[in-house]
Amino acid sequence: MEFIADFHIHSKYSRATSRDMDIKHLAQWAKLKGITLMGTGDFTHHLWLEELKHTLEDCGNGLFKHADVYFMLTAEISSIYSKGGKGYRIHNLIFAPSFAAVDKINNALSRRGANLSSDGRPIIGLAAAELARIVFDIDENCMVVPAHIYTPWFSLFGAMSGFDRIEDCFEEQTPKIFALETGLSSDPAMNWRLSALDRFTLISNSDAHSPQKIGREANVFNCELDYKTIREVLKTKDKKRFLSTIEFFPEEGKYHFDGHRLCGIRWSPQETKDHHGKCPKCGKPVTVGVVNRVEKLADRPEGFKPDNAIPFKNLIPFTEIIAEARGVGKASINVERDYQSYLAKFGTEFDILLKVSKEELLRSLPPKVVEGVLRMRAGKVNIKAGFDGEYGIISIFDDNEQQEKSEQQLSLF
Repeated sequence: MEFIADFHIHSKYSRATSRDMDIKHLAQWAKLKGITLMGTGDFTHHLWLEELKHTLEDCGNGLFKHADVYFMLTAEISSIYSKGGKGYRIHNLIFAPSFAAVDKINNALSRRGANLSSDGRPIIGLAAAELARIVFDIDENCMVVPAHIYTPWFSLFGAMSGFDRIEDCFEEQTPKIFALETGLSSDPAMNWRLSALDRFTLISNSDAHSPQKIGREANVFNCELDYKTIREVLKTKDKKRFLSTIEFFPEEGKYHFDGHRLCGIRWSPQETKDHHGKCPKCGKPVTVGVVNRVEKLADRPEGFKPDNAIPFKNLIPFTEIIAEARGVGKASINVERDYQSYLAKFGTEFDILLKVSKEELLRSLPPKVVEGVLRMRAGKVNIKAGFDGEYGIISIFDDNEQQEKSEQQLSLF
């Protein structure tokens, strides 16, 4: 069966997350979005783990279920450690096939001094290679996936705290790593420029801190809904069963370009080079973003596509399209009302963004909303790249178009 999966989220027990990040609300929003399989996130936190055990129904195949939405046991762990005289901060996603495996992982990390109750995404003092060894020794069917691999401060290839080669990070465990998470600030095309990544399956997830954000990046499969099958699809990079990823426009990510947010400096890699990496206002080094980091590590030109590449599609959340068509903030009550109304007509958000024909959309939605969806599908957007922790801005309509809101355009609102 064809389905959409979002593996990387956080529960209400992680810092800076919504109180609604619980199973009930996740299941509700998954249905609205059109997501069949969710990661649980945060299985290392004792309170969340108890909630998972009491709320989820075991399907007997490594997946769990609540209100017709499936869940896979996942967690993100932050490793902060020193190696060879240098400090590293690496985030990894852990996938587990059972609560028994989760309990063993949590016990093993606690015995090594990890304070798992401090946050849903705990910080441990173990090297990424050692973390991987512990997990794989407990259950070889677990998966370790480096998270948002270019984020400057906390990732495998991060400019401020990462490595240049995956082998230097995971050492003898490297052959057991077969998937990488691209993160919001990069898309697969950027990763295709690194030949060293050809063997890895690139996945995309929302890293959501609120239910409304789930699915902003996701994965499209056509296979059986069970843990071992999904693991095999990812391990073998099976293009027949792993159909595509759903992506942000990467420029919207918080670390796409270089810059210094406090001073309002937003630079392309060339501009950073021209200024020798120093902020002209305060003199401090700018935060080196994802584009610059990819450029440094790449051994292929922009536009190169490997033969075994998994396709991807860049999307804009439907609420943002509605808000821009209306000329209001995306948190507006009217946007929420319209969102629910439009989904009632077509089924799910992903149906509207990806599947419903132009003709069908025009029969039920305001023309300007339809125009926004069609422009997004064609990649006809205006872009202001994110930098140094500040999200970028992806807009569909320019300023002149925003002012041309005729009665006809708004007649269906």
